[in-house]
This record gives sequence, structure tokens and C-alpha cells, in this order.
Amino acid sequence: MTSSAQKPPAKRKSRTAPKAKTQRGEARFYYKGNRYKQLRAFVAIAKLGSLARAAESLFLSSPSISLQLQALERELGALLVERGRRRITLTRAGQALFEQARPLVEGMDALDAQFHSTLAGLGAGELTLAAGSSTIQYLLPPLVAAYREKFPGVRLQLANVTGKDGLALLRSNAADFAVGSMLDVPHDLTYQPFRRYDPMLIVPIGHPLADKPDLRLADLSPYGLILPPHRLTTYRLVDLVFQQRKVPYTVAIEVGGWEVIKQYVAMGLGISIVTGICLTDADKDRLVARNMRAWFPQRSYGVVMRKGKYLSAEARGFIDQIKPGLLAHREHDETGHSER
Repeated sequence: MTSSAQKPPAKRKSRTAPKAKTQRGEARFYYKGNRYKQLRAFVAIAKLGSLARAAESLFLSSPSISLQLQALERELGALLVERGRRRITLTRAGQALFEQARPLVEGMDALDAQFHSTLAGLGAGELTLAAGSSTIQYLLPPLVAAYREKFPGVRLQLANVTGKDGLALLRSNAADFAVGSMLDVPHDLTYQPFRRYDPMLIVPIGHPLADKPDLRLADLSPYGLILPPHRLTTYRLVDLVFQQRKVPYTVAIEVGGWEVIKQYVAMGLGISIVTGICLTDADKDRLVARNMRAWFPQRSYGVVMRKGKYLSAEARGFIDQIKPGLLAHREHDETGHSER
């Protein structure tokens, strides 16, 4: 008997992603994988600047997080990052996705804490607020007192920072929001002012400028100014006004802290331009204040946060304490100017 011919092995069908029809009838790949994991990996990469650091923060391997990034780029049909020798940078498409995905990912990551906070009632969570020394000393005390009375269970942390350090806390999500004064608002932040203060000339009692009528900017020239360090905004604003008006001036002392400046002025060591926020009724016994709004701009103080930032119930509670509805019309894509 002759053996029957063996049949050739059947060809294995290659596995492809299932397709779905669009409304126009065009076929496209429907496979999405786990979109949240992909976005979470992408946001970590964008924030930390490298695959290795992102993988470490998410307790994943570098190959795993790289595959998630590749899948996301493939599904969206766009290059999201550019790989450099030392750091990964976002493309234009990557930056656009980052601004949309970051609040979604952070909101999902905070879902458990937010859920339990809601169940327990506002007052079981934490709030980190960044602010400068003058804001903490003069502006925040009544707001903090009212907030603590209303929400005694919230663990409130006031981070005393200024300038780049404060912005770094916001961008790294180490602070929920900041309260302060800004000059220029970076494109990734929003600023909502809620209070304004006039610029004030302060001199010791009995000083020639204390009751001089029709006070002009040029009248300040003969007297040395006591100003905060030149890296700070107050110094920059004073210098800008004098330069624009072509009025000469001299700086006698540079020193940080409004209370120190007021003390030195009271001692007769110079005069100063300060923001009205730092003046109290007690200062009337040693200083004379003259309004300089005709020459110097007002300073606004407001809430600073990252665009698209997910706000916890604790953060919203504090902002509502500052001014109800302050963020009701917040525009995440709006840039502009403010005073710091």
C-alpha cells in the first residue's frame, strides 16, 4: 500500500488589530491598548525628560515605557518626542498633547484621595500653597485663619518661596497653587488677580518730603533709596520708572524684607518705594507714606497655577475663601501680564 500524501501545514493567519468603520465608511485601526497607561507614561516622560527617570517614577522598565510611548505615537499618528543624547524634548504635537493629558492623568491619579476626601467631607486632606514672605506675612493671615476655622482638619503647608523656586513647585506639582504678585505670566501658567495695592513713598517723620505739596518724581533724586535686592521685581520697577522718566536716582542700601526697609527708613538712613500691602496702622507713629500711583504702577496679588491644573477640593475651598468664583472664568490658553 502506498502512503497517502501529507497535506502541507496550514498557514497561520497574522494577527492584526481589529478595524472599525468611521462614519465615512473608511477603515482604520481600532486598537487603543490601555490609553490611560500610555498617557500616564507620556506625561511622566514629558515631566522628567527621560525614559529611565519616567520608568523609575512609575515602577516600570524602560523598554516597557518606551513601548507605551511608541504605541501612543502610532495610534495618534504623530511624533510626540525628540530623543536627544541626554534629554527628551517634546515636539509641537507632544506639547499640545501634554497640556491636554496632564490634568486628566493627574486627576485620575488623585481620584482615590479625592473620593475618600469627599466621603469624609472636606477637611480630611492636604493643601500646599506657595507664596513669598510679604504675601505670607501681610496678605494671607486673615485668609488662613478663616480657612482653618472652616476646615480645621486640612493639613495646610505654606511654602515660603519666591521667583523660580515657586514656579518650580507649581510645575513639579509639589504645590497646589501659589498666591503672589507677577510681572510676566509664563505660557504654561494662569494668573487671576484679586487684590491691588498702590505704590507708596515712605519717609521718616519730619523729612522734607513728608508734607511737600505737588510731589514730583524728581523730588526724590537728592535722597538715597532703600530697596530690595536688584534681582527682585520692586527694584526692577523702580529702576524702570526712573529710567523712562530720565530722572537720576541713587540706591543707598539694598536689603530684603519690608519690615527691615521700614525700620531703616524710620532711622533716617534713606527713603523707599514700597507696596501698600506692607503698611500698617502701627507704621504711622514712625513713618509718613505718600501715594505714588501717579508715577509707579499698582501691584496686583492673585492666584497662580499651572494651566489645566487639577484642583483638589481642599484647594478649591481655599480659593473660594479668597474670592468666590475667582476661577469660574479661567482661560487655560490665555497668556498675559501681571505683577510679581
